[in-house]
Amino acid sequence: MTSPLRDALVRANMTESQLAHVCGVDPKTVNRWITEPAREPHARHRAAASRALGEEETVLWPSVRQLVKSGPDRELVQLYPYRSAAPAALWRRLIGGAERELTFAGYTNYFVWLEHANFGALLRKKAAAGCRIRFILGEPDHPVTRQREMEEDVPLTLSTRIEVTLSELAKLRDTSIEARYETGHVSLSVFRFDEDMIVTPLLPGRIGHDAPMMHLRRAQDDGVFDRFAGHTEDLWAKGRDVWTIPTAEVTADAQA
Repeated sequence: MTSPLRDALVRANMTESQLAHVCGVDPKTVNRWITEPAREPHARHRAAASRALGEEETVLWPSVRQLVKSGPDRELVQLYPYRSAAPAALWRRLIGGAERELTFAGYTNYFVWLEHANFGALLRKKAAAGCRIRFILGEPDHPVTRQREMEEDVPLTLSTRIEVTLSELAKLRDTSIEARYETGHVSLSVFRFDEDMIVTPLLPGRIGHDAPMMHLRRAQDDGVFDRFAGHTEDLWAKGRDVWTIPTAEVTADAQA
C-alpha cells in the first residue's frame, strides 16, 4: 500500500528517525503513521511533519480535509499565518501542475522570479503548450504605489520589485503571456492555478511574505474561489496593457 508520508520522506531524503526527532516522537510512532493510514497524528505533530517535509498536511494525510471540511469552507485546503510559512513545494506543485490557466495577480509578483529557478523557461514552455498566462501588476509610478511604499518603508521598494517583474516579462514578449497594470489589488494578492488558488490579504505596513495565506480549491459555483476569481477578472478588465510601454524602454529593461 502506498503512503503519502513515505513518499514525502523519500522526496525529502529523510528517514523515519529523523522525522521522529523533528516531531518529538518515538520512531515507532512515525512508522505507525506510515503503516496504519487510519492513525492520524495530533495537530501539532502534523504541523511539524509538514514543515520538515515541505508538504501540506492534506497531502501527507488526505483524510484530514475529508474529516474537517463539510460545508462551504471545504474550498479552504490550508490556512497559513504567513506566506513564508507555506512549503515551497506547494508553489512548485501548483505552478507545475496548471494546464489551462495561470494568473499572477500580485502587486509586484517579484518573489516568483526570486524563489523559483528557471521560472521564465517554465512559463515559456507552458504558454507553448496552450496554458493561458496572465500577470496583473501595480503601476510603478502610480500614487497608490507610492502610498503603499511609504507604509512599507523598506529599502526594496514596490516600484523596484515591479520593475524586476517587468524586466523578466520583457524577455517573454515573443510568447502568448499577457500582462496588465492595475492598482486595485494593492492589498490583496490572488494567484490562480486552474482550479487551485492562493490568496494573500496584505496587512497595513507589512510586505508580502508576512501576509496571511489561504490555499483554496474550487468545489462549488459562486463559492469563495469564484468570488476571488471574479475579483481578478474585474482587475483584468480594468487594466492597462503593459506592452503599450515604448519598445526602447522594454528593450532596456530586458538588457538590464
